[in-house]
Amino acid sequence: MLWAAAADKPEEVTDNIEQTLSVFEKWQQGIWNWVTDMATWEMLLVKTIKIVLIILVTRIVIRIVHRMINHTIAKQEKSRLNGQPRRLVTVGKLLKNMTSLAMNFIMILVVLSEFNVNLAPLLAGAGVVGLAIGFGAQSLVKDVMTGFFIILEDHFAVGDVIKVGSFQGTVEMIGLRSTRIHSWTGEVHVIPNGSITEVTNYSLNNSIAVVDVSIAYEENVEKAIQVMNKALEALPEHNENVVKTPQVLGVQTLGPSEVTIRVIAECRPFTQAGVVRMINADMKRALEREGIEIPYPRLVTYQRAEQGGNM
Repeated sequence: MLWAAAADKPEEVTDNIEQTLSVFEKWQQGIWNWVTDMATWEMLLVKTIKIVLIILVTRIVIRIVHRMINHTIAKQEKSRLNGQPRRLVTVGKLLKNMTSLAMNFIMILVVLSEFNVNLAPLLAGAGVVGLAIGFGAQSLVKDVMTGFFIILEDHFAVGDVIKVGSFQGTVEMIGLRSTRIHSWTGEVHVIPNGSITEVTNYSLNNSIAVVDVSIAYEENVEKAIQVMNKALEALPEHNENVVKTPQVLGVQTLGPSEVTIRVIAECRPFTQAGVVRMINADMKRALEREGIEIPYPRLVTYQRAEQGGNM
């Protein structure tokens, strides 16, 4: 049927073919004119130079920002009080990646604008996609942002002893998503960074060991203090965790059966428990050597004589 219809109207088919050939010739002629036009090549040369300059400027800016990030991280590492290695490498890489992505995205937009591309729909679409991702991963975004600022603001580092809520232990790993804490009893706690609201860091400054030593009321307090001072002089040599010679502050309390004398010692971060045990042992040996009695509970019994007799 179609061949029959075409055979019935040969003039229409010929006209269609001629129109198609005419359009093709015009399109071919237009391309040839565009290629042979000197203004076209001048425009392409100018745009190529602009694009190359845009790429070079972008690379220079990225390199400068990366050096600034490295300088800031190095300065932050040197400011650490306890001299432990920092885990700012993660933040440094993240900042560098974010900088590179942002600058490359801006570079692509500027290059597209050179070719008269309408950027409004592209920016609107990117905004909608980013908003959808933000709503769909709120907890993840919260954890990542909190972890970023924990490392950047130097809240704690790997090797620090911290307390987060009811968990206390040594930090084994700091990530942008979570933090891992190893407690002294062996448990490992993995805490999402978004749930970390308060942190107690025991490793930033030196600790103070407080020891209360009791003697009997019958003993000479001044003699006991002299004995304790003499015994404490050599403690920094025997224990590297003790920063300076401990101090005997004097009488702290007067108890029911004892006089309590307080001793303090500055020691390295979170080593006060071991220092306290060592001071207690040294004080006991020194007081026993000098014959100074350490009080203990006593019970005194009074026996009344029997009264009355045979009538």
